[in-house]
Amino acid sequence: MHTDPIADMLTRIRNAAMARHPFVVVPSSKVKQEIARVLKEEGFIEDYQLVRDPKRAYMLLRIQLRYDERRQPVITALRRVSKPGRRMYVRRNEIPWVRSGLGVAILSTSKGIMSDQKARRLGVGGEILCYVW
Repeated sequence: MHTDPIADMLTRIRNAAMARHPFVVVPSSKVKQEIARVLKEEGFIEDYQLVRDPKRAYMLLRIQLRYDERRQPVITALRRVSKPGRRMYVRRNEIPWVRSGLGVAILSTSKGIMSDQKARRLGVGGEILCYVW
């Protein structure tokens, strides 16, 4: 049992990118699917899909990682911000800029999980799940 499944997902992505794996497989949940959607929209991953685990009853999320022309991972770093022991919430005017706008903060808002730019555009705050750059 994982106490923080989102941190587990981010760690698996980080490790697979450093090892230059073409994809990574993580247990699926709605929140993880939404984080993968935001990562795809922001260009950090190629694609993601749901696959059924033949040995178990639950679904898996298969994330295809993205690399540049020199075979360097597009994701330089992933950092979990809001943790189960210490939740981090921000108002709409307090949303941080990650690496002066080069990175992305992924937020869980009342209107769903979205990037920091979209949250600023919609004028909503929420829980900062992670930073990606």
